[in-house]
Amino acid sequence: MLMRNLNQINGLCNGTRMIVTGCKKNSIECEIMCGSHIGTKHLIPRIEMIPTETPWPFDFKRTQFPLQICFAMTINKSQGQSLDKVGIFLPRPVFCHGQLYVCSF
Repeated sequence: MLMRNLNQINGLCNGTRMIVTGCKKNSIECEIMCGSHIGTKHLIPRIEMIPTETPWPFDFKRTQFPLQICFAMTINKSQGQSLDKVGIFLPRPVFCHGQLYVCSF
């Protein structure tokens, strides 16, 4: 999901859902999957971000993509699926009784 308004005329608005079709060092190729511009491909560049509210007397600058993961297959719905590549990001424990065996690596 796009997190900033980049080009509203071409459908690149805050909240636009896209499928990533290619990754490069400084850009990500995406295809819009909803709205009036469905199916169009765009390159999303890295953007320089500077936080406005900071307790420090100097500015932190970082370049990042204005994207956020917005949809993933849930653990319960993914059982029995066959996928070529899969990634699991678990920042905190979500399994209670050794249920990680459901996912084979």
